[in-house]
Amino acid sequence: MKRFPWILTLAVLPCLVLLIGLGVWQVQRLHWKEGLIAQADAAAKAPPAPIAEVLTAPNPEFRKALIVCPGLPTAPYVELQTIHDGSVGVRLVSVCRAPGEAKPFLIDRGFLPDTVPARPRVLDTTLPLSLLVELRRTPKGGGGMTPAPSKTAGVNHFYARDSAAMAKALGAPDASEFTLYALSSTNPELGALQASAPPAAFANNHFGYALTWFGLAVALMGFYVAMLRRRLAPASAKDTH
Repeated sequence: MKRFPWILTLAVLPCLVLLIGLGVWQVQRLHWKEGLIAQADAAAKAPPAPIAEVLTAPNPEFRKALIVCPGLPTAPYVELQTIHDGSVGVRLVSVCRAPGEAKPFLIDRGFLPDTVPARPRVLDTTLPLSLLVELRRTPKGGGGMTPAPSKTAGVNHFYARDSAAMAKALGAPDASEFTLYALSSTNPELGALQASAPPAAFANNHFGYALTWFGLAVALMGFYVAMLRRRLAPASAKDTH
């Protein structure tokens, strides 16, 4: 009588449980990500409201807001190297100290292609500028392979949206957890400066990951069944092959 392959079974079983568990986890992540995307879409479609009202909403991220930024057209800025609609260039980031708000905001004033050498003037003014902006949670920073910031002609250049370092360089280390993206012009005299919000980065590959884990589980089960049949097959059946 053939002995049941307990060692093989005990080796396969935990691996099978792990693979199925990873597949189920990815399905749960898929539902979570779909909910997050739907929430962001709903927030982006909501009508603009004053910044103070938007900040008290349950989910301010991706909401559009109306804000006043004194002196923004001539405010100091840092440059963030980036690509926009296939063009290489920089985004100008400044500080917006909105009246009535406890914390300043980092504000992305827009994109300038590398083919445009002009830059906004930097002057000490407090003329108010009303803007339409979109709120995004402040990114944590770049990865380990990101080049360190540099400084040229008195302007700080960044190669990743390291908001904490940008805020520090602009003298606003206590900046809000939300970064503003200008949707209306911050410098009408500089038409090449394109006010815009970059597309939201929502990578949603969880369905593919789930299929991979479940597929490996099926493959492992197929291997186990094949080995089990071979192990328990009568000797006469083996000799016929």
